[in-house]
This record gives sequence, structure tokens and C-alpha cells, in this order.
Amino acid sequence: MKNVDMQLDGDTLVIRVDLTKDFGESKSGKSITIASTEGNVTVPGHEAIKIGLNVYRKK
Repeated sequence: MKNVDMQLDGDTLVIRVDLTKDFGESKSGKSITIASTEGNVTVPGHEAIKIGLNVYRKK
């Protein structure tokens, strides 16, 4: 994962992303990647629950 921190707060999933970071252009070249799980990942402590996250801004 790039710039994504996931934690459980009871039954609530808390996701933290530093919006000041960037990881360069997306593959299409249309946006700048800020954070990504880089595909679907398992939510900590819940094997049956998955999340896929992409945070980006227009170029």
C-alpha cells in the first residue's frame, strides 16, 4: 500500500491518507496518485472483508 493507514476503532474502519504526498502520474497519465491500496486488500481483523482504495487529483 502507498500512503494508506487502516485501523479499526471498535467496528469502525478508520483510513488515514496524507494528502500532501504524491507518487507521480497514473498509468493513463491523466492524474497524480496520492494514495492507493494497489488493488483489493483485506481489512485488518476481518478476513472476509476487502477494500480497494485510490486517491488521486487531476493533472
